[in-house]
Amino acid sequence: MTSSHQPLSIQRVLICGALIVTLSMGIRHGFGLWLQPITQEQGWSRQTFSFALAIQNLSWGVFGVFAGMLADKLGALRVLVAGAIFYALGLAGMALSPTPLMFTLTAGVLIGAAQAGTTYAVIYGVIGRQIPAERRSWAMGVAAAAGSFGQFLMVPVEGQLIARFGWHTALLALAALVLLIIPMAAALREPRMAAVAGRREQTILQAVQEAFKYPSFVLLMAGYFVCGFQLAFIGIHMPSYLRDKGLSPEVASYALALIGLFNIFGTYTAGALGARMAKRKLLAAIYLSRAGAIALFLLLPLSPLSVYVFAAAMGFLWLSTVPLTSGIVAQIFGVAHLSMLGGFVFLSHQVGSFLGVWLGGFLYDRLGSYNLVWYIAIALGVMAALVNLPVKESAILRPKLQPA
Repeated sequence: MTSSHQPLSIQRVLICGALIVTLSMGIRHGFGLWLQPITQEQGWSRQTFSFALAIQNLSWGVFGVFAGMLADKLGALRVLVAGAIFYALGLAGMALSPTPLMFTLTAGVLIGAAQAGTTYAVIYGVIGRQIPAERRSWAMGVAAAAGSFGQFLMVPVEGQLIARFGWHTALLALAALVLLIIPMAAALREPRMAAVAGRREQTILQAVQEAFKYPSFVLLMAGYFVCGFQLAFIGIHMPSYLRDKGLSPEVASYALALIGLFNIFGTYTAGALGARMAKRKLLAAIYLSRAGAIALFLLLPLSPLSVYVFAAAMGFLWLSTVPLTSGIVAQIFGVAHLSMLGGFVFLSHQVGSFLGVWLGGFLYDRLGSYNLVWYIAIALGVMAALVNLPVKESAILRPKLQPA
């Protein structure tokens, strides 16, 4: 039995945390495959589906702040268990929703809240509290790579489930599968004294005020907004974009799987490089490279090969921002409120995701094309590269606390 003073082993944290992220993020990355089956059978517009998924991203960001607060205070276990239950209920509700409103409440609000409790902010909080600082960036890269492996593994599985059993049954099967998070979460029960070594006498309100007065924190949030916009738009709308251009559904499934496969290498590489290089420069390079990859994708003739090359390039850059951004937050502010502060940064990411998903559907319905949204994604990538360069990565200077 784990002592109340003994930290969890690095192996346990990484294996269980990685498996949880693999499952939670893997399922999420396949939601774009449901756009056309659901809208065609239900007679809904793409904007209806896009709005629900946009609400999901926004809900994830809003609830992520509170999930982070609870995880910092109570430990990750309770938050992960609640998140797994919400996830299962949301997927089942998504399958059985008869109206756009109910679909938005289940696929949007409920699954968004579930993802807040089962993905990076909570898992990174455990990593920050349980793994030494010199290995933290690398460990965060491993966890992010697990999410990428989940995409590589789960997207083809979801595609096959839809093809073989229909989209209703496929969602119900995923609802049962996601409950496997609960036994894995039990292995991440943290010792009661887990965070004492890294904690200072600072209230939640003081930590929030300190962060938002610090310019580098705001710049990180601005960059993460762009990350969310780009990833959500591509992840949800690229399958429909490719089908509109005459490519088969299998091309989209394989492209999303390739994004997941190459993201394994990208996130691990980013985490490893972040331990030795300036993270702000790596972030700027990632955002600029994304803008270049999108521009080339639009300029070159569209074919399955060009789609796969684009997917591989974007995959390498996909979640590589995650360990770097979270690592900078930990470096600046410490780990005492890491899950909560990470939740605020991620809220900015999810506001961008909301706009990326919703704007894709809105402009498509208005213009009959995704071209304008692609151009916006390129411009935002250049902007994100510029705002990350001035970020200061060193620990914030705080006045020493006076003894009582």
